[in-house]
Amino acid sequence: MELKNDLLLRAAKGEKVERTPVWLMRQAGRILPEYRKVRASVSGFIELAQTPELAAEVTIQPVDILDVDAAIIFSDILVIPEAMGLPYEMIEKKGPRFPETIKSKADVDKMRVADVEESLSYVTKAIEITKKELNGRVPLIGFAGAPWTIFAYMVEGSGSKTFSKAKAMLYTDPELSHQLLSKITDSTIAYLKAQISAGADLVQVFDSWAGILSHDQYKEFAIPYLKKIADAIQEVPKTIFAKDAHAAFADLSKLDYQTIGLDWTMNPREVRKIVGSNKTLQGNLDPCVLYADKNTIRVHTRNMLQHFGTERHIANLGHGVYPDINPDHVKYFIEAVKEYSQK
Repeated sequence: MELKNDLLLRAAKGEKVERTPVWLMRQAGRILPEYRKVRASVSGFIELAQTPELAAEVTIQPVDILDVDAAIIFSDILVIPEAMGLPYEMIEKKGPRFPETIKSKADVDKMRVADVEESLSYVTKAIEITKKELNGRVPLIGFAGAPWTIFAYMVEGSGSKTFSKAKAMLYTDPELSHQLLSKITDSTIAYLKAQISAGADLVQVFDSWAGILSHDQYKEFAIPYLKKIADAIQEVPKTIFAKDAHAAFADLSKLDYQTIGLDWTMNPREVRKIVGSNKTLQGNLDPCVLYADKNTIRVHTRNMLQHFGTERHIANLGHGVYPDINPDHVKYFIEAVKEYSQK
């Protein structure tokens, strides 16, 4: 199906665009009253994500309401450990929790490489429905968590300020850590390929906890697995978003990802010097700017665009949009990107 708006894909490939494309991480979610209405019709987040028709509906809502240049499938990075044999719960206002965690070789041995058709068909079905209903209006983004970030949750059992249990395993049993990371990586490759077969036009890998590793640890326990994913996925453009990974940009630039995401603490001009001109950069407005008034949002958006320059940029926030932000303020941001980036 030919896309009516292919700005995102052209920007990712480094092709000429009429203006900077814009979308938001976590755009399909709690900022929208329309989402909350759908969410209230089911038992919670997990049921919503596992009901393809509803997942497709909330995926498309930001395209209709916010006028973004891409949809991103409504799901969660933690579907991978569940498909590997480690189920999770989503606790309201607290986040994910794993009743069981990975502690030993026996636990790792029990983990299977995910059978996507058996365990994750609800995601691919949601992608198929979304693609049909979008009817080529904008591209659809698929995604997965990076192996290190998934590892961190599987060992720690929940979110954490330090992920000390997960990091301890890297130091105390590096061989076992690599075994688990390999299984996660193989599962992730199969999952992303299934998303692409179902209709995803671009995929993004989220390394949410990249910044808690030292540079040496990141090079040993993250980069090789990110490389394996990038090398295996050749069908569509790929984005890597490694939050807080300030030391790793030179390493990331050597991997076969067309786009590198930046959080709001990163200077686009400095990153550009490190990664060179053959990568697209994505980001990176501080989400908290969207609490401000319309004029402040517009000023900061214009400044952000100036810092990235006019070539190879996809506008986004530096992290997911926060649930209590006014949707009208999100619209101000999107409108400002479109206005200030016209070429």
